Amino acid sequence: MDAFCPRCGTQRSGAFRYCRKCGFDFESGVLDPHSPHLPQPLTSTSPSPAPGPATVAEVQAKRPWYRGRAGIGLGAVVVIVAIAAFGRGWQSGSAPSANTAAPRTPAPSVAGVPVTAAPTAAPTHPPAPTAVPTDPPAPTAAPTSAPQLSREQENAIGLAEDYLDYTAFSRSGLIEQLVFEGFSKKVATFAVDYLEVNWKEQAWLMAEDYLDYSHFSRSGLIEQLEFEGFTHAQAVYGVDKAGL
Repeated sequence: MDAFCPRCGTQRSGAFRYCRKCGFDFESGVLDPHSPHLPQPLTSTSPSPAPGPATVAEVQAKRPWYRGRAGIGLGAVVVIVAIAAFGRGWQSGSAPSANTAAPRTPAPSVAGVPVTAAPTAAPTHPPAPTAVPTDPPAPTAAPTSAPQLSREQENAIGLAEDYLDYTAFSRSGLIEQLVFEGFSKKVATFAVDYLEVNWKEQAWLMAEDYLDYSHFSRSGLIEQLEFEGFTHAQAVYGVDKAGL
């Protein structure tokens, strides 16, 4: 015969002594003192008489009709779960464990065999890089500033350029011409050397001028150019380039 808890109306599960919901002791008729469902004492100053334990008839009369059926179904589920758990515990206790490891056989130790250490390779260092010889930098020539010209030197240079634009001259012949114009020999020489003239080319131009208005032999033209102040080498160069 099914029993119900007189306090909360929960159906008793099998042979369990205490109510699984409120902790009521079905055998002694009182609550389990260690149950978390034990009601807390009231803080009221006036004591009130504790209600006596209700009978099963009173609880059943107060409980709704659907509460009893739900309790019956829930109790049946609890009994089935308990039986299944008990069966699994018996099987796990009687059957040997599959995870039991087999006894391990120790590997035989080899005694008396000397162990020879592997030879350690000596560290090799890479060869030091060979320094490539570098040529010392060429000395840089200090820039030379142009000499400060006097007004007379500038005039002598300008007049020498005018004469060279007009006709051909040898170095000595141009210096004499500037001296004839009134410049000192020092100033005339400075002006002629300042221009850096190619005197071989001047000998060729003068040879062309002579051949344009007169006839000369090769030796005669060379002598004429030497008379004008050219050196023998300059005169020969001019006559050869003129085609004589």
